[in-house]
Amino acid sequence: MKPSILVLLLAALSWGGCSHRDPAARPLRALLITGGCCHNYAFQTQALTNAVARHALVDWTIVNEGGNGTKAEIPLYSRKDWAKGYDVVVHNECFADTTSPDYIRSITAVHEAGVPAVVIHCAMHTYRATSIDDWRRFLGVTSRRHDHQSRYPVKKVLPGHPIVKDMPDDWRTPKDELYVIDKVWPGATPLATSVSEADGKTYPVAWINQAGKARVFGTTFGHSDDTFRDAVYLDMVSRGLVWAAGGTPIRVSAL
Repeated sequence: MKPSILVLLLAALSWGGCSHRDPAARPLRALLITGGCCHNYAFQTQALTNAVARHALVDWTIVNEGGNGTKAEIPLYSRKDWAKGYDVVVHNECFADTTSPDYIRSITAVHEAGVPAVVIHCAMHTYRATSIDDWRRFLGVTSRRHDHQSRYPVKKVLPGHPIVKDMPDDWRTPKDELYVIDKVWPGATPLATSVSEADGKTYPVAWINQAGKARVFGTTFGHSDDTFRDAVYLDMVSRGLVWAAGGTPIRVSAL
């Protein structure tokens, strides 16, 4: 697969849809890194960027590199300034078998220096074959496997947090995978959990993390196309992006 880089400008309405945002307001500059195995990344990209437009004015750069396998060192990260100028980076890539410590640290060091991030689904299993913990410490969780797909009830454990406060108390996911979380790292705070149908244990499914100087929002859900069609899920991730970038997430009416 040849590298694909797209730049999108998405406009959003302000609170309640009653008026437009100040046209002089600078849009958030967001970098979405996607690609690798196992998921419909083209659809996920479109769904996510459209959803975020209901919460913030965002200037997107989309980078899809590395093909559709489990091992790649994408060209973007070869640049020392790969995240320069961005307010937030969204990681939705899936490269479980990439193991180079220098390569991985070229990513995590940039975030720990202060670039906020959103990490989605298979980002948690990216670089899982490596023995170093730099990526997992950045994510805020350690996971190396997942349960079967099902419709998992979600429980808010920090209901006052702006990312999840408007999430329905009875939200049940579309059919998706539940990731087994082996460790929650210091600095990470779960926002919501689900219970495994396989072992009966409770695992975080959404959380925030302080990775060095950077805010990080993460969710392990995001496998299926149906999940990326689900308004509650998209609302949560959109709010997580705005929160990570230092803003205040809001709800707006449909465009």
